[in-house]
Amino acid sequence: MPRAGQTTVEFNQAFFDTILRSAGVDSLSKGAAQSAAGIARSTAPVDTGSYRDQIRVETRESRYRRVYRVVGNDPKTLLIESKTGNLARALKAAGK
Repeated sequence: MPRAGQTTVEFNQAFFDTILRSAGVDSLSKGAAQSAAGIARSTAPVDTGSYRDQIRVETRESRYRRVYRVVGNDPKTLLIESKTGNLARALKAAGK
């Protein structure tokens, strides 16, 4: 059994770049974000409906892959999130 510091691992970065940019990984990420957004919309507190209607999935290109984010674009989003935790709970529920 090797001692601490005696084992080295070399990653093939090109392989991981290819995998992370593949259609399968992209569709899994997008599906998870859309699921979380749907849950957030269905559990959103409704006064005027503006908060609920402005929950969206945004796309951003990162260094190694495409990233999907569930965001609320209503001006009251931070206030509602701080009081209810709606988006955080939706992300947890989508992960199960």
